[in-house]
Amino acid sequence: MKTLLPITIAGSLPKPSWLAQPETLWSPWKLQNDELVQGKQDALRLSLLNQQQAGINIISDGEQSRQHFVTTFIEHLDGVDFENRKTVKIRDRYDASVPMVVGPVTRQKPVFVEDAKFLRSQTKQPIKWALPGPMTMVDTLYDDHYKSREKLAWEFAKILNQEAKELEAAGVDIIQFDEPAFNVFFDEVNDWGIAALERAVEGLKCQTAVHICYGYGIKANTDWKKSLGAEWRQYEEIFPKLQSSNIDIISLECQNSRVPMELIELLRGKKVMVGAIDVATNNIETPEEVADTLRKALQFVDAQNLYPCTNCGMVPLSQEVTRAKLNALAAGTEIIRKELSA
Repeated sequence: MKTLLPITIAGSLPKPSWLAQPETLWSPWKLQNDELVQGKQDALRLSLLNQQQAGINIISDGEQSRQHFVTTFIEHLDGVDFENRKTVKIRDRYDASVPMVVGPVTRQKPVFVEDAKFLRSQTKQPIKWALPGPMTMVDTLYDDHYKSREKLAWEFAKILNQEAKELEAAGVDIIQFDEPAFNVFFDEVNDWGIAALERAVEGLKCQTAVHICYGYGIKANTDWKKSLGAEWRQYEEIFPKLQSSNIDIISLECQNSRVPMELIELLRGKKVMVGAIDVATNNIETPEEVADTLRKALQFVDAQNLYPCTNCGMVPLSQEVTRAKLNALAAGTEIIRKELSA
């Protein structure tokens, strides 16, 4: 029987303290060589177990085998110089030292496919795997070669498509593209961002998703959110075009956000991953708070198209807080399942 309101997570989970520094973005690995390979597999097993114990239906890799949701993928490409870095403003709000594109970008071999095969061998549950989206990749680099964000995004889209097809062949059920940049550069999203994303999913038979959020719970992001006013209507700029795109699932931030829930109506017909857990606070949601968010969403999306989810990645949070939040997500979803079947 098909699960009603299948629960999943948006992206990362905290890594074990023996693998990387807890509660830290871009944390360097504590292991090397074969030990690192084994350590990543052990972390994937642990992440799977934590999700299963919490009642998560669609399993994610929890990004256990990558340091960062964008740069780990880019590290495996030719044409990018990680030694000579430049400081750029990411998502138009905070400075970061990033690698430089110095020549044509190409992918010599798969990046995450072996990790995906390993996770597939560990569970019969559906698996969702996240990749960085083309526009967000462009926004996390300094381009000294193409001199055009659109051209570079198109090259990344072709590379992502190669990776996505191999992930699909490895048994991944949903391939998600993370595009926080979609919430910032609206003109570019509508001009070429969604087109580049559609190039990345070309020819895939598995389900596809795009995750668009307001970022991790780091100071630069929380400060930016404070500047956005009483209502966050950024999604309004891009939902109409996403609604007519061939992406199957749209992932949104809803818990403790000022996004008017009625904006989901602009995605009518799409599946929607509704963020019902706030990743920018250590406060644990009650099951009733989660249920309340899902109830509001159900006014604008059919129950068979709603996937309860987290707002964003949880790597900056502690293991303890993360487990409690995932338990709340499952308990809140169960309240709504009972209401729907009553």
